[in-house]
Amino acid sequence: MSAQKSAEIAARLDRLPPSRTIWTIVILISLGGIFDFYDLFFTGYVAPGLVKSGLFTPQSLGFFAALHAIQVAGVGTFVFSTFAGLWVGLVLFGRVADQFGRRFVFTWSLVWYMACTAIMAFQTTGESVNIWRFIASVGLGVQLITIDAYVSEIMPRNERGRAFSINQVVLFAVVPVVALLAWLLVPLQPAGFDGWRWVVLIGSVGAIVVWFLIARIPESPRWLATVGRLEEAERIMADLERRVAAEKNITLPPPQIVVHATEGAGSFSEIFGPAYLKRTVMLSIFNAAQVIGFYGFAAWVPSLLIARGITVTHSLEYSFIIAIANPCGPLLGTLFADRIERKTQIVLGLLVMGIAMAAFSQLNSPALLIVLGVIVTLASNVMSYAYHSYQSELYPTRIRAQAVGFVYSWSRLAAAFAGLVIGALLHSYGVPGVAIFIGLAMVVGIVVIGLFGPSTKGLALEQINN
Repeated sequence: MSAQKSAEIAARLDRLPPSRTIWTIVILISLGGIFDFYDLFFTGYVAPGLVKSGLFTPQSLGFFAALHAIQVAGVGTFVFSTFAGLWVGLVLFGRVADQFGRRFVFTWSLVWYMACTAIMAFQTTGESVNIWRFIASVGLGVQLITIDAYVSEIMPRNERGRAFSINQVVLFAVVPVVALLAWLLVPLQPAGFDGWRWVVLIGSVGAIVVWFLIARIPESPRWLATVGRLEEAERIMADLERRVAAEKNITLPPPQIVVHATEGAGSFSEIFGPAYLKRTVMLSIFNAAQVIGFYGFAAWVPSLLIARGITVTHSLEYSFIIAIANPCGPLLGTLFADRIERKTQIVLGLLVMGIAMAAFSQLNSPALLIVLGVIVTLASNVMSYAYHSYQSELYPTRIRAQAVGFVYSWSRLAAAFAGLVIGALLHSYGVPGVAIFIGLAMVVGIVVIGLFGPSTKGLALEQINN
């Protein structure tokens, strides 16, 4: 009975027409997720303020100073703590969204982030800043995969790609805000309080407002049906159908059940079973490769500009201009998100990133550097929304969050150590060395997705995974 009901709920969702009702849910959960991106991207922008505050001397770092043995020093310990916390959240706690539900985990992981980040803003040693950064990042990791699982499950199959593009338009819209706040506040001490602390606290205060907005988000009916909570699934599904029918002034067509969903709880070991092992290996390698281009540029853009002869002050100004392009990539994607195969969008995004980064490494003109920076940003963010959608489609509802958490965790782990490599390459070989490193990573991503990635365009989640 549960499997039949799960298939029915999935078919009823997939036959819903485009509607304000469903898109409002996507926008609300995206608003809840903007502080994930706020937090991720302020890492690079507040770094000069953290150093200026004297938080990253060996004496202030405490036991984190031991990371110097693996060439992690100064602000690198903050970056390391960020990605280590994300990795723990993704791998060890990714399954909680499959056990307790998308809405519940999303809501309380946001509370976790707000509290821990606010506490971090008042710490006075590098050691305590890093500890609270690690703890806050665990909550962020959980939230990131929960958003992807929820959006893929709530949207009809012909709108999933566009839903992820809109989701990331909202998420990336916060990046220029972070860049602007850092540009204005980090060099200062408003009210005697370090500017970087203001940047951090603004994110926590904003998250409180959003927490009240997301109270309107229903639980995923797909997930409820899969775990046997059929009455709740039916109640939410019926309410969505009623609201959509009233909004569109139509009678909804009968659902067409394409394939029966598998019922019951999944296990972590299932992602290594014969049905999903190839996808797990492919996505793990891809995530480790793509993040080198994505964060290798986004997190290092001020330093890369300085290495091309731009002054520190102008590098922050130019970084802000480049950051404005962040939401434009997924906004551009709304035009073709569901018209072009997802894996094709990923491959083309990686290709453009590699080519533009190579050109960036050879030029010194500020105007051309900004243009190329914008191109890299646009391409990387088209690639970003496409792969977030793609990897959430490649696993069934019963294990979606923990599976996506595992493969996505490789991007967090790779980002932590790629930062060390990029720093060393920038010091020894300049921007051309960094460009070669990023270019090779993009080739790896293109090969694994292009050759081994299955097609998902226009298919129901249950068709892709059963």
